[in-house]
Amino acid sequence: MSSVGQIRSRMHHNAYVTKDLEATRKFYEDIIGYKLSATWAEKADLFGKERTYVHCFFDIGDGSSLAFFQFADEVDAQEFGPELPPSAFRHLAMKVDQETQDGIRDRLAAAGVKEPQTYILNHGYCYSLYVVDPNGLIVEFTVDHDDVEAINAERAAKAHAELANWLAGDHTPNNTQFHR
Repeated sequence: MSSVGQIRSRMHHNAYVTKDLEATRKFYEDIIGYKLSATWAEKADLFGKERTYVHCFFDIGDGSSLAFFQFADEVDAQEFGPELPPSAFRHLAMKVDQETQDGIRDRLAAAGVKEPQTYILNHGYCYSLYVVDPNGLIVEFTVDHDDVEAINAERAAKAHAELANWLAGDHTPNNTQFHR
């Protein structure tokens, strides 16, 4: 068990690179509902070169933000992304209530976003709506199970033992509720 005490923090922002900031803005502000809260246009000497870029912050509702960079110079844009190797295991997961998830689902449908760009998974402990943003980033909007506090308490009590079992080679699933 870790000897470090529980720290108090929240995410300030999570940043990504985009080639099309207006498409990104429309997606996050107009469809998802995250308010554009800041736009910073900057020029700085970064990584051995002067670079000109803008980054926009979208408030996710708890004071933290998603941020997206766009570079003025195509060479800088090529160097820093946004291409990531595709993986469903690389994603952001945002906790929302059922009404918010339903609203996002309805706005995605109204905007013509459908499978495979959006899909639903029932993890047992939460019900998730996944969507691929204009940059290829997967964002998950989760609604906790009604018994989430009891589920979380049970998982926390067993977390170290279950990790030790996994690391020792016992890969027996402990979540039998997962299905799509």
